Amino acid sequence: MHTVWKGAISFGLVHVPVKMFSATEDKDISLRYIHKECGSPLSYVRKCPVCDKEVAWEEIGKGYEYEKGKFVLFDKEELDQLTEESSKNITILDFVDLTEIDPIYFQKTYYLSPDQAGANAYRLLMEAMRQTGKIGIAKISIRSKSSLAAIRVLADCLAIETIYYPDEVRPVSQVPGLPEPGIVSDKELDMAKLLISQLSTPFEPGKYTDDYRQRMLDLITHKIAGEEFHIAPARQESNVIDLMAALQASIEAVQHIPTDPGPSPAAAKTNPQTGAAGRKKTPTAKSSKVPAGTAVVNEATGPIPVIAPPKPKRRTAKSKETGA
Repeated sequence: MHTVWKGAISFGLVHVPVKMFSATEDKDISLRYIHKECGSPLSYVRKCPVCDKEVAWEEIGKGYEYEKGKFVLFDKEELDQLTEESSKNITILDFVDLTEIDPIYFQKTYYLSPDQAGANAYRLLMEAMRQTGKIGIAKISIRSKSSLAAIRVLADCLAIETIYYPDEVRPVSQVPGLPEPGIVSDKELDMAKLLISQLSTPFEPGKYTDDYRQRMLDLITHKIAGEEFHIAPARQESNVIDLMAALQASIEAVQHIPTDPGPSPAAAKTNPQTGAAGRKKTPTAKSSKVPAGTAVVNEATGPIPVIAPPKPKRRTAKSKETGA
């Protein structure tokens, strides 16, 4: 794993040196813009509209537009001074129960590991939080962005999740078109609760897959092989809904679904790095004749390369300078 941050956790007078690593990765398939006429990828140019020329990275600064067309400019040194004191320290402000935090506040998860000679303090904090059932609310600054954060125990590791400040979460009162409070039919409510009960199951993250990404990989493989790829049309949905009929049909459909025997003992083993159950293999789309990961052979061009899932995106040195 690539270290994205180094510093220390502090609570009271206790100081725990740590390293931070991204706990998640983006596996979206990146598509580039291509010039249809010649098939070349398009490039993006940083161009000044006044000077009418391309601008090099070393000539680029940062500014804040306080009025239309008016900016206040900042030097890199000025911005560095703002984060110099807080950028290397995670200060725990309070300990709370995890259930008290609404999921809307959570942003991104990172893993923390002890740094230098901090193993004992790291182990102490982790065990104390595990036995009290509390999580720490802290402040942290990552790449010049200040955030609140929640520190919690995940398996045998400390994890930190950045969370939004309260004024960054829009109030529900701003959502347009919400229904007015009213009376719900008891019969419909009972049917809806029965359907929820039928669909309720323990959360197993390994059984959920990105179907769109798998279909995209299949499509890419077929296009490289010069083969046609047919996608079944989506089922037409009706806008007119009879709630009782829809609920009854849903319950009957759920009752006819065979019970999933669950993963095999080998697949159910816990991943030592994340503490999560082993993931199931992603099935290939039914419309595909070529299983994912299978080499394709075109009679005219020979073997076609296997398309592997995309690697997680990494920040370049240039993107770090711009704060992208």
